[in-house]
Amino acid sequence: MGEFAVGQPVPRFEDVRLIQGGGRYVGDMVFPGTAFGYVLRSPHAHARIRKIDTTQAKAAPGVLAVITGADYKAAGFGDLPVPGGLKRRGDTPGYKPRYPALVEDRVRMIGDYVAFVVAETYFQALDASELIEIDYEPLPATVSTGDAMKPDVPLVWDDCPNNVGFIQIEGNKEATDAAFAKAVHVVKHHFVINRVTAATMEPRGCIGLYEPTEQRYTIYTTLQRTNVFQTELSQYVLKVPDNKIRVVCGDIGGSFGMKSAVYNECALVLLAAKLIGRPVKWVATRSESFLCDAQARDNVTDAELALDKDGNFLGFRARIIAAIGAYLQVGMPAFTGNLGSLAGVYRTPASYVDVDAVYTHTQPVRPYRGNGRPEAAYIIERMVDLAADQIGMDPAELRRRNTIPTSAMPYKTSVTFTYDCGEFEKNMDMALDAADKGGFESRRAQSKKNGKLRGLGFSNTIERSAAPGLEGAEIRFDRTGSVTILSGSINQGQGHETTFKQVVCDRLGLDPKEVTYVQGDTDQVFFAEGTGGSRSAAFSSSAFTLAADKVEAKGNAIAAHMLKVDLADIKFNEGLFSTQKSNQTLTIKEIAKASLDPKNLPAGMEPGLIEKAIYTGKAASYPNGCHVCELEIDEETGTVEILNYNVVDDVGTVLNPLLLHGQVDGGIAMGIGQILMEDIKFDTEGQILTGSFMDYAMPRAGDMTGFHVESNPVPTKTNLLGVKGAGEAGCVGAMPAVANALVDALSVLGIKHVEMPATPEVLWRAIHEARSKGA
Repeated sequence: MGEFAVGQPVPRFEDVRLIQGGGRYVGDMVFPGTAFGYVLRSPHAHARIRKIDTTQAKAAPGVLAVITGADYKAAGFGDLPVPGGLKRRGDTPGYKPRYPALVEDRVRMIGDYVAFVVAETYFQALDASELIEIDYEPLPATVSTGDAMKPDVPLVWDDCPNNVGFIQIEGNKEATDAAFAKAVHVVKHHFVINRVTAATMEPRGCIGLYEPTEQRYTIYTTLQRTNVFQTELSQYVLKVPDNKIRVVCGDIGGSFGMKSAVYNECALVLLAAKLIGRPVKWVATRSESFLCDAQARDNVTDAELALDKDGNFLGFRARIIAAIGAYLQVGMPAFTGNLGSLAGVYRTPASYVDVDAVYTHTQPVRPYRGNGRPEAAYIIERMVDLAADQIGMDPAELRRRNTIPTSAMPYKTSVTFTYDCGEFEKNMDMALDAADKGGFESRRAQSKKNGKLRGLGFSNTIERSAAPGLEGAEIRFDRTGSVTILSGSINQGQGHETTFKQVVCDRLGLDPKEVTYVQGDTDQVFFAEGTGGSRSAAFSSSAFTLAADKVEAKGNAIAAHMLKVDLADIKFNEGLFSTQKSNQTLTIKEIAKASLDPKNLPAGMEPGLIEKAIYTGKAASYPNGCHVCELEIDEETGTVEILNYNVVDDVGTVLNPLLLHGQVDGGIAMGIGQILMEDIKFDTEGQILTGSFMDYAMPRAGDMTGFHVESNPVPTKTNLLGVKGAGEAGCVGAMPAVANALVDALSVLGIKHVEMPATPEVLWRAIHEARSKGA
C-alpha cells in the first residue's frame, strides 16, 4: 500500500510515543497500595547456610513480610522450571538440579537468593534486609569453565560427578578421523570465548498482584514470551491452571534472550502479593543486574581443520566445554542446537563436535543474541584465517575455494544444518568490493607512516533462524471499521509494531493510523509462542498474512452478497472490493461495518470481520552474509579505531530496509563489544570483579563507525513471505570479522591470534611482547 507497503523504509510508529516519554515500562508502573520488594543476596559464591534469623528485620519500620526459603516452601510454591530431555555420556539422563526461588541451606553463586523483604518503600526493605542475621560457612568454589571437569575441583552439586550437566555430540567421528588421517595440512587452535552479560537498557522488573475472590494472579514483567511464560509459571511455580494467571508485558527495553526465563523474583512478588494482600513490585538496580541476570557465552573450544594440498577442506572437529552456571534455566541448552553454525558456508565433507556443558559457581548461562551462532562463526572463521596463514593462501581465495555454490542448494552440511538457499560467494564479492579490498595495502602503508597498524578482516557467516514452531496473530475490525492487530511476538526494540502494521496494511489496503497494535497480554492475545531465535519476521508476519487471507475471503463473500453478484466476480485490491458487472465498490471499512448486520451476510455466515491464525513453521531459514571490518591499532596505546565496516546480508525478503539496517547495526555493536571490551570476570573465590559499568566496559558511539549495509536477498520458501530472520545476524558476523581484522593488523609483528576481549592493554602488551621477541 504505497509508502507503507512491505519493502518500504517506514520509520517506526512506536518511536513517537517512546521518545516523548510515553513508554509503558514496569519501572513506571505503580498500582494503588503497591509495596516494594528487595532480594537479600549471598555475598559468597559457595557456602553452607547454618542459620537465618529474621526477627529484627520483621520488626523494622514499614516491613510487611520477610520470606526465606523455608517460608517459600511452606507456602506450597514450587521451584523454577528446569529443562529436561538432556543426556550425559553413556546415554544416561542429564543432571537436572532443583532451581529454588530462595535457597534453603546452601548458596551456589555470588548473588544467590537468600531472602525477600517486602516493605512500604524500597529503602525500608533494603534497610530491613541488613538486619537479617545469616551464619554462612564459606566453601571452595569452581569458577573456571575450562577447569570445571578436572579432578578434585569443588562440585556445584554433590551428586553431579565432574560437574557435567549434559553433553551434545554432532557429526561423524569415524569419517572425520579418516579425513584427518589423509590431510596434508592440519590447523589447530585453542579458543576461549569469554563470558558477557546482556546489560539491557531496561533492567528486569516485575509486579505481582493477587485477587483472592477469584484466586487469580497477575504478573507484569519484562519478557519475550507471555503465553509460554504463563504455562511455565502456572505449572511449576504456582501449580494452578493457566487461566488462573494473567501475564502482561508493556514495552521492553531490550532482552536479547536474557529476559525469557521465569526468574526468581517473579515467583517472589506473586507469593508476597498473596501473603500481604497488596501489589508487590521489584525492579533491579543496575549493579544488581550483574548479580541476578543470566549471563552468556563462556566456553572453551579446541578446534582442528584438515585440508588437502590444494587447500580444500577435508574435515573439521571441535572439543567444547561450555558453561551452564550454577543453575539450569529453561532455554539454556538451546545453544547446542546451533552447533550447525560451525559448518559455516563451507562444503567440509566430515565434521565431529563434542560438547560437555558444565556447572560452575557462577550466574546461569542462557541464550543471548545469536545463542551459540556468534561463537560458532567466530571459531570457524578464525580457523579459516589461521589456515590461510599456515598454508600461505589469501583468505578470500581459501574461502572461495571451499564455499558452497548456489547450484548445490539445498545443501546438507556435515554438522546438522540443511541450507535451503543462498548466494554465499556473491555476498563475499559484493562486500569486498564495497570495502575496496584492492586498495587496502596502500591504506595500510599510509597508516604505518602515522604509527598505526591497519587491518582488514572479514567473515562469511550463516546462522539458523526461525526454527520449527508456531505463532499466532489476530486481525480484529471493530464497529467503526478501525482495526486492532494482536501479536504473539513481543517487541523489545525490533520494531514489531511497524513491521506487522506494514504486512497487514499492505495486504488489506489499510491506513496504519487506523490500526492499533496489541502484544504481551495473555488475557488479550489468544495464542503465542513469543519472540526468540530471529523468528518474528518469519512466523508472525506469516500468521498475519494467513489472518489477512481469511479477512479477504470473508470480505469477498460479504461483498458478493451485498452487490448481488457471484463470488468469482468480486476483486479485492488496495482495500477495495469491486465488480465489473455493475461498477460498484465497497471499501473494507464498509464491509467491516456491514458484517455486523446479519442481513448483509450470506446464509450461515458468522457476523463480524475478526480473523485469527496460527502459522506453523516446519523448517528453519538460514540468513547469511559477509562482514568486512577495517580498523587501526595505535601502536603506542593499543587503542582500536574502526574505520570502515561493510555488510552484505541475505535475509530473504526485506520487509523494511530501515528496520533491517537498525537490527544489523545493533548486532554489530554487540559483536564489537565482546571482541574489544565486554568481559564478565570472577576471582578464584567466585566474587564478581566486573559488577558495574565502572568495570564492565560497554561500547559507545565513539567506539563505532558508520555501517554500510547492503542486501543480497534470496527469498526462502520456508515461510509465506520468504523472509530470513535478521535480529541476530549482525552479531554473528561481527565477532569473527573484527577479530580477523585485529589479527591482520598485528600480523606484521608475527602475531597469529588475540583472545577476546582485545582491550587496549591486551593489544599494547601483545605489541610490545612481539617487538621484544623480534629484537
